[in-house]
Amino acid sequence: MDIIKGDRLVMKKKHPCGSNEMMVLRSGMDFKLRCVGCGREFMIPRSKAEKNVKSVIREAET
Repeated sequence: MDIIKGDRLVMKKKHPCGSNEMMVLRSGMDFKLRCVGCGREFMIPRSKAEKNVKSVIREAET
């Protein structure tokens, strides 16, 4: 799965705040994600993140 910095991930499960959309801040073996709803930042292993992604929203490149 090709996920890069700046992508928004729509996850299968919701964050405790109620939002299921995350912004990618860093990618590699781990992802650093920021919850769009509450702003909490957290690290998650790549394998776990890729398993829980429903869709990827790319910002239009200009």
